[in-house]
Amino acid sequence: MLPSLPLTFAIGGGLLIGAAAASLLLLTGRIAGISGLVARVAGIADAGPPWRLAAAFVLGLPVGAALVSLFVRQPQIEVTSSAPLLIAGGLLVGFGTRLGSGCTSGHGVCGVSRLSPRSVVATLTFMVAAMMIVFVTRHLMRV
Repeated sequence: MLPSLPLTFAIGGGLLIGAAAASLLLLTGRIAGISGLVARVAGIADAGPPWRLAAAFVLGLPVGAALVSLFVRQPQIEVTSSAPLLIAGGLLVGFGTRLGSGCTSGHGVCGVSRLSPRSVVATLTFMVAAMMIVFVTRHLMRV
């Protein structure tokens, strides 16, 4: 039995993410952490792949999502949190990626696959912290 179309896209997307991360590492020696690539494109970071390659990688994310949306039904998105809460959350995530020397994609996708102890600890830390925050805000604070 063949998998459904969304599952096929999910598997294909996962394979493409792995191939892109492996290619960037093999060709440039750099990890495909999105926060680092965005910092490189924005001129905040000097280290990293050439800025044009970083820009192509970062631009490929929304372009790829837009292409997939042409073939897969888009879910109905309902934002239930307030704008200030979303902005605060975004700023905290940005601060955390700089503080933790990497983001979920850098540590979770690339670091764990390389069996980096630092990335394993970082990934476990942000996963547990995220679960605790969701539990507290949804069940204790009823946000």
